Amino acid sequence: MRFLADMGVATGVVSWLRQNGHDAKHLRDEGLHRIPNGEIFAKAISENRIIITFDLDFGEIVALSKKEKVSVILFRLHNTRTAHLINRLSTVLEDSAEALGQGAVCSGSRGGITTSCA
Repeated sequence: MRFLADMGVATGVVSWLRQNGHDAKHLRDEGLHRIPNGEIFAKAISENRIIITFDLDFGEIVALSKKEKVSVILFRLHNTRTAHLINRLSTVLEDSAEALGQGAVCSGSRGGITTSCA
């Protein structure tokens, strides 16, 4: 799978994804610290990447752009430490790989993982 990590996501998460065979990029690695959300969305579409973020705006962007197929993994966690985020991400990938390939918004929160297709 191909991923694009937003600025709030630790670079260690991207390293973990790469170690597990995924093609992952972080906005920081590309010098895109201040890129607007709409441009992140466009980049994800053009590169066929799944956005990983803590930013609620991406769920709204996906909902409003019915023509474009893009997936977002949206985390709403109190514990944002890298190890905890990797654990939640691993669960999302195990449970929702098919949905993510078809355009979905998967949200991870304290209470568990919820997947809904956009």
